[in-house]
Amino acid sequence: MYLYARFLGYKGSITDCDLWAKKEFKKRNFNTILEIEIDSMQVDISKLREAIDLGVVKQDMGAARISMLQKELRAHIKQLADEKHLTDRQGLILAGADRALREILLIFRDDPIEGPLQEASMGVWTKILQEES
Repeated sequence: MYLYARFLGYKGSITDCDLWAKKEFKKRNFNTILEIEIDSMQVDISKLREAIDLGVVKQDMGAARISMLQKELRAHIKQLADEKHLTDRQGLILAGADRALREILLIFRDDPIEGPLQEASMGVWTKILQEES
């Protein structure tokens, strides 16, 4: 979204654009959903253990179910951690690129090469976004 805003003449930062987009276009937070699923799976595992201890569920069947639930739980945790790592990495790359391009454009403001530099910066943004997608 920031790239398109820049093409349209937006002069603000990525952070400002991101805050505006989050305010205007609400979307589901899948990380929160994953965290809720993780919590409920932990509760399910503890309930299953209690059922095994009480003799409601046979030990061999219970052990297989616990193993399956724990495997699924670990997969959810890994997915959540991977998404947080990817988001952090993308944010750092975009913030650094934004700062560098702003500084370059500031240095060459009112210079004959300002126009080509702005077009080059849009090319850089396009390349960064393509690599991160």
